[in-house]
Amino acid sequence: MEKMGYNFKSVDRETAYLLPPNMREWLPAKHLAWFVVDAVESLDLSKFYSAYRSDGWGRAAYEPKMMTALLMYAYCLGEQSSRQIEKACEVDVAFRVVAGNGRPDHTTICRFRQDHEEALKGLFLEVLRLCKEGGLVKAGAIALDGTKMKANAALSANRDYEHLKKEVDRLFEAAKKKDEEEDKIYGKDRRGDETPDEWATKEGRLKWLREAKARLEAEAAAKAAEQQAKITQRETEEAAAGKKKRGRKPGAPDDKPDNDAKANVTDPESRIMKTRSGYVQGYNAQAAVTEDQIIVAAEVTQECNDVGQLLPMLEKVEENLKAVGAPDTMETALADAGYWSDANISGAKPEGPELLIATNKDWKQRKAMREAPVPRGRIPAAMTTRERMERKLLTKRGRALYKLRGRTIEPTFGQIKNGRGMDGFLRRGTKAADSEWALMCATHNLLKLWRSGKATVGRIWGQFSGATPICAEVYA
Repeated sequence: MEKMGYNFKSVDRETAYLLPPNMREWLPAKHLAWFVVDAVESLDLSKFYSAYRSDGWGRAAYEPKMMTALLMYAYCLGEQSSRQIEKACEVDVAFRVVAGNGRPDHTTICRFRQDHEEALKGLFLEVLRLCKEGGLVKAGAIALDGTKMKANAALSANRDYEHLKKEVDRLFEAAKKKDEEEDKIYGKDRRGDETPDEWATKEGRLKWLREAKARLEAEAAAKAAEQQAKITQRETEEAAAGKKKRGRKPGAPDDKPDNDAKANVTDPESRIMKTRSGYVQGYNAQAAVTEDQIIVAAEVTQECNDVGQLLPMLEKVEENLKAVGAPDTMETALADAGYWSDANISGAKPEGPELLIATNKDWKQRKAMREAPVPRGRIPAAMTTRERMERKLLTKRGRALYKLRGRTIEPTFGQIKNGRGMDGFLRRGTKAADSEWALMCATHNLLKLWRSGKATVGRIWGQFSGATPICAEVYA
């Protein structure tokens, strides 16, 4: 019996092919790349264009719309590295479509991100406006939380104050000796351009060290002022009462930094942050989200805890909702125990949203909601602010509302950090980290809008209604 041959599709790598001449045929019409391109066409990019000459002189630059779309598409995929974006513009068809078949190198991409720091941060509000037009911004209950994001610096780059002081003194002495040597070789009136290139690196290092040392000294001075205020207040209270107060008397203020105080010499503005899995060198990234996981406010802070961020974030939410013309107002603000303090409750606006803030750690709060009975009757008049909040959280309404927090803000951070793999910043400094966090959050909202099928403007956005995104599995 004659054996039959395999029935396989042939593989021919020798035949010459050309991509279709029309770039619209390179990708399906419902691909994310086309959505991002059309979204950017609808944004106000006037801040980007104002940075360029309008008289046509100088070397031609890449179109800001293209560069903005390229960065936003890359961040949608979780790609932050300018080198990887450059590589993708060569080997990835979708990136080539977004870049208009151009190939900006990583230096150009990096400089664009750096030169347009404020404009890129402004994209957050522009994308939020698109989400509002798509009917996704419903501001009834807003959940707030912070997440620790890694800085572009290592924990091992932290130095204590004594080390910084010695290093600054050593480099100053080395610089002095170097100047004396160069004066002998070149003369005092000559520049001495023959100085080795590595000396410039030492000067740069000295600059960072001086800034780190100054930061520790400023923090020590602020702490001393706070301590002196406590002493003055105690003395005033004792004078008014005519007797000494009980308890330990506050120690004398010391405006010198503690020798154990540390500063990072790679990114002095970053801080040592405690997380569930240990310590990281980074920043505290704040976000406020709606029930549909749309981020309506995003900020980066150096503060290691969240307690001081509640009122500023609530103000930012109201400001952003007003800026995009959202029809709803914030009715309830949900936050975990990291935001609890009597000062936050007393400092909140009377006409502002109702506050539901946990007073215990998350696992304790969840346990209380599972096991504690629902409170009944009138609220006792003798209850403290904390006890009133605990009682409110245990009511049926309080339990239902607080459960929204776990279904909104926590998955949002998971989608950014785990789903897209963006758990840190590439650029250094609070301002740069704030810009990058805004871009991460803007692309998070853009992906929500794309998946919803509710986009209403642009050339092809109407085609997304009821459609399943081609790359939905990437962003699940």
